[in-house]
Amino acid sequence: MKTVTALRARARGQVEVELDGAPWRALPADVVVRGGLIVGRTLDRETARALARELRRSRALNDAVRLLRHRDLSRQALARRLTAPGRHDALAALVRSGILDDRRAATARAAALSGRGYGDAAIRFRLEQEGFAAEDVGEAIAGLEPEQERANRLAERGRTPRWLAARGFEVADDW
Repeated sequence: MKTVTALRARARGQVEVELDGAPWRALPADVVVRGGLIVGRTLDRETARALARELRRSRALNDAVRLLRHRDLSRQALARRLTAPGRHDALAALVRSGILDDRRAATARAAALSGRGYGDAAIRFRLEQEGFAAEDVGEAIAGLEPEQERANRLAERGRTPRWLAARGFEVADDW
């Protein structure tokens, strides 16, 4: 069995691991810490399995954070996009930390869609398609400016009832 003889910090949060005086591989620092690698530790089967497990978790978490970089996603949508082993642990960690919050994400997404001229029906449909729970969708829509006021403002800008209906607004017959 090999023994860890050196751990050297490298760029981008990597740690170079040396076994029996020879370079072995570079691992993310969080994997080294959670895997319990220290100088003098023997790299036995149990330690190697722990490192592999932590490496899968780290990759899944990095993938999840990369997907969330541009906008919030629902937990369901993120789970569909993550395919790496360790994704369940990554999702749980993101929920615990508050980074992944369906209620907050649904509210932000509803506001963005409303700002782009969508009515409640279209917003509801989009949010449900994106994997948000009905309860979160209902709260997000309830927090928006009333639909009639948004429709009136768009009509003042020249939008027709037909256009409004196509964007998911409830259009009255007397328009």
